[in-house]
Amino acid sequence: MLTDILLLAFAGLMVAAAFSDAVRFTIPNWLCGVIAAGFPLVAVAAGLGWADAGLHVLAGFVALVFGFALFAPGWIGGGDAKLIAAAALWMGWTDLAAFAFHTALAGGVLVLLLIGIRRMVPVFDLPAGWVARTAIAEGAPVPYGIAIAAGALWTLPGSTLFAAV
Repeated sequence: MLTDILLLAFAGLMVAAAFSDAVRFTIPNWLCGVIAAGFPLVAVAAGLGWADAGLHVLAGFVALVFGFALFAPGWIGGGDAKLIAAAALWMGWTDLAAFAFHTALAGGVLVLLLIGIRRMVPVFDLPAGWVARTAIAEGAPVPYGIAIAAGALWTLPGSTLFAAV
């Protein structure tokens, strides 16, 4: 029961991160911290051994290094890099490749949607505000937290952590 609650909390926090990134183009540090801090609770509740928990931590660390390698040239934001690491902690080493693949696919779809919206918005003369900031602003960032959350939620049901519950 506790593991079910923790997995639902993880899903809810990932949705909250995606929403925050979509609306404000930021993912709060406290949100990434809560996601990461929830992993030890689910690891104990799911009965993960030290070796399995260590592989989850390794996945989180590798994802953090990868995320900051993407952040350094400005390809993703710092919140995105931290969210990737926090989510990878939950996915673990065995599901890290699936998580990366799902996130990349979701990111590709997101970018294609944004390109389409950015081309169509001037035609329909939509009002200013959030739509203008996300859709038509010159050089507007891509809220990649949406893709990270989608990748995590897509991977979670088939993950070894989910199977352990």
